[in-house]
Amino acid sequence: MTHSAAGSSRQKQVLLSLVPLVFVLIWSTGFIVAKFGLPYAPPLTFLLLRFVGVLAVLLPLVWLFRAPWPHGRIRHVAVAGVLLQAGYLAGVWCAIKIGMPAGLSALIVGLQPILTAFAAPLLGESVRKRQWLGLLLGLCGVGLVVANKISLIGLSGASIALCVFALVCITAGTLYQKRYCSHFDLRTGTAIQFLASALVVLPFAVAVEGLDWRLSQVSWTPQFVGALLWSILALSIGAIFLLFALIRRSAATSVTSLLYLTPPTTAVMAWLMFGEAFSLVGALGMLIGVIGVAFVVRK
Repeated sequence: MTHSAAGSSRQKQVLLSLVPLVFVLIWSTGFIVAKFGLPYAPPLTFLLLRFVGVLAVLLPLVWLFRAPWPHGRIRHVAVAGVLLQAGYLAGVWCAIKIGMPAGLSALIVGLQPILTAFAAPLLGESVRKRQWLGLLLGLCGVGLVVANKISLIGLSGASIALCVFALVCITAGTLYQKRYCSHFDLRTGTAIQFLASALVVLPFAVAVEGLDWRLSQVSWTPQFVGALLWSILALSIGAIFLLFALIRRSAATSVTSLLYLTPPTTAVMAWLMFGEAFSLVGALGMLIGVIGVAFVVRK
């Protein structure tokens, strides 16, 4: 192998190793976006605008580059998309909107890596003892990070049900995509997923939130527009592309374990941006979470 080829290979490995880090950083902004956007639009309406915005960006790119469509797998891609996008996001955002404390919602959704590990045999994957230890450490880390934000105020059966629904959707969506359609062109596949998600969310936005063609429920403030644009470009395109790339090349348990790093990263962002408290217990939780994820993903 020539020096230039070896250097190129090393550079590629470095870039690939950064993908999980970049994914966690972007994905962690989801709750920040909700904090900026939900005061100005109902959750389902916001998500519908987000999904339509993604289509407005991706469809011209699909046409321009003549991206291939996943013929024969379109239905599978759509099902995975509805679970990962419409089901998960609608569940979490609606739960928070009706009073679910953000810390408790993070803890409930934080069960996803463990659920995925239990289902790993369905994908022909095995989970080693060290990985189980890492998963438990990661969950403990999340618990410590959100401990001071867990409150029963505003808690209801409906908000718990919505969070559990979101947990089931993101777990099932990850497993379904890994099993049936892990390889597809990201441009066309993502477009299919967001189109299907928009079609699912639309009738609920109309029936539950009174959505009309004038979008009278939306206050088009600079904060809302900024949150919407970030959710379209960074979260729904950038982070989702990275997530799908990770699902394609890694075991499902390893990919989902990265979500343990989301609550501590979000907590640091909230501390920097809004001055929210971040205690030594939270810092300890972050350290434990990082160690747990390292146990899971280490070869």
